[in-house]
Amino acid sequence: MKIILLGYMASGKSTIGKSISKVLNLPFIDLDEFIEEKYKSKVSELFKTIGELFFRKVEKESLIELLESNDSFVLSLGGGTPCYYDNMKLILEAKDTLSFYLKTDIQELLRRIKEDENQRPLISHLKTDEDIIEFIGKHLFERSYYYNQADYKIDTSNNQIDVIQDIITKLY
Repeated sequence: MKIILLGYMASGKSTIGKSISKVLNLPFIDLDEFIEEKYKSKVSELFKTIGELFFRKVEKESLIELLESNDSFVLSLGGGTPCYYDNMKLILEAKDTLSFYLKTDIQELLRRIKEDENQRPLISHLKTDEDIIEFIGKHLFERSYYYNQADYKIDTSNNQIDVIQDIITKLY
C-alpha cells in the first residue's frame, strides 16, 4: 500500500510522512528529494536550468515511476505536483494507493512558513505578512480543485502530529 500526502507548502507533508513511515515501518519518500537524487541537482537549480515546464514533466515521470512500483511507502508530494498534467488522476487511479490532503488554514501556513522562510524560495521575494497571505490565498484557490480530490482530507491546522498520524494509520 502506498500513502500519498499532498497539500500546500508547510502543511506538514514531510513531518507527518516521516512520522507515519516510522509507525508503519515503511520507507518515506519526498518526491522533490527523489528527483534531486535521480537528476543529481536541487529542484531550485532544475527550475533555473531546465525551466518549470520541463521540471513538471520530470516530476510527472518520477511520480509515475513510484506509483507503478510494487513497493509500499509513504510519499510526500511537492505542493504543485497534483495540479499539473493528469497527476491527480494518476494518483487516484493507482493501485493500492491512499491519498491524503493535509489541509491547513492560511494563518497557520503563514506561521509555519515564517518559521523557516529562508527554506522557502517560492516566497522569498515577499516582504510582508499581507503579501504572503495574498500569495498563499491565490495558490490555495487555484489548487483546491486538485487537493480536494484526495481520498481523505485532514485538517492539520490545530491537530497535533500524533493525532494526524493516528487518523492516517487507522485508515491504512
